[in-house]
Amino acid sequence: MRITMFRKLMAGEFGQVRAEMIARDHVLSSLGGRTADQALEAGIGAKEVWVAVCDAFEVPENRR
Repeated sequence: MRITMFRKLMAGEFGQVRAEMIARDHVLSSLGGRTADQALEAGIGAKEVWVAVCDAFEVPENRR
């Protein structure tokens, strides 16, 4: 998955403004105590980050 697709999925699920806020501010223990943005910058794959966000926010399987 490309980062652009990750951003599109985030905006679709949470709305543009909230998606940006979550990616920037919400620390995910499953990503080593990083935010989604920090994880992406550290080279963690966008799909892995997306799954971590979905798990943290209990996004239903059919929308992942």
